Order: sequence, then structure tokens, then C-alpha cells
Amino acid sequence: MHFVYPYGSTPLDLNEIEELIPIHISTQAELNRWEQANILEVEEWLNKHKFNNKDILEFDFIKEMHFKMFNKTWKWAGKFRKTNKNIGSDWPLIAIHLKQLLDDVHYQLSHKTYIVDEIAARFHHRLVSIHLFPNGNGRHSRLMTDLLLRAENVERFSWGQNSLNEIVLSRRNYIEALRKADQHHYQLLLDFVRQ
Repeated sequence: MHFVYPYGSTPLDLNEIEELIPIHISTQAELNRWEQANILEVEEWLNKHKFNNKDILEFDFIKEMHFKMFNKTWKWAGKFRKTNKNIGSDWPLIAIHLKQLLDDVHYQLSHKTYIVDEIAARFHHRLVSIHLFPNGNGRHSRLMTDLLLRAENVERFSWGQNSLNEIVLSRRNYIEALRKADQHHYQLLLDFVRQ
């Protein structure tokens, strides 16, 4: 299968590609539809459950959500990556950086360091930046952020109001906002997520 990666995506390594579960998939479009169907099942499951931020901000929950999102697609679903990518923490540091992030967000929420929107946007940015998994990090981070907002009784983000996987301009704006956040300038990301 030939992979065509959208702007700003992280390419999979050959050994990661070989862990594709459905053997009938032969095009990127088929893979995208298959992954999206898997994710929609998770969203339906999540709509039937209520979680608080203590549940959400846990290692096991974060890994479980990625597993549920991609368990019908990839054998490595829910497992931290074992190679370095074009972005993200060095893979041996993933668990350490994730622990620091979770501790920071617990503190920010309990001490109201920022408004909830900003805490959630910063959480999303850092989760994407760590890049926990071989693939699906953006989708996973957006879902985790939406869950955090829901746990705080705040409306979920609009994420630019477009499908980030298909709308080129929206995806470019999203990547640009994340890159600004890399430089500790969060306003562009805050504007984007609430468009």
C-alpha cells in the first residue's frame, strides 16, 4: 500500500506499517475510512459514559483511548512508540514527559492557573508534541482534549469547524497554530480551537 501523508503528518516506519490489521485495505482512502469508523465507535461509547478529569489524566486511560480508537486497525494501538519521529519526544522519554504533563494539568485545574479553554489548549499542544504513539496522535489528542473539556462542563472545541484530515487550509492553520504554541505563543491555537 502506498501512503500519502497530509501536510504536517508523521510518516510510519515500515515495521509499523506491517502491523496493519485489516488485510483487505490497499489504498489510503480505504485506510482513512476504516480508521474513522473505528473512531466513531469510540465516540459512541464515550457518549454513554461520564468521566472526571482524574480519570482522564491517567496513563492507563490515555493509552486505553488510543487503543479503542485504533484497535481494529493497528496492532500497536495503545502502545507508546519505540522509534523517534520527525517530531516528538525521544521515545525513551515519552513516559516521563507524559507524567510531567499530567501532573501540570492536574495542578492547573486545581489552582485555576488559566481559564479552562487555555488549560485544554495547552494540554492538547503538549500531548501532540510528545507524540506518544506511532500514528493517530492528533486525533487522539483532540479526543482527549474534548473529554477534558466535557469533564470540566465546558463546551468542546470546534477545531476549526472542518475535518482536519481532509480540509487542506484548516489543517495548515491547525499546524501553524501548533508551531506557534511550540514557541510558547498560544493565542493562535486558542483562536483556532474556538472558531
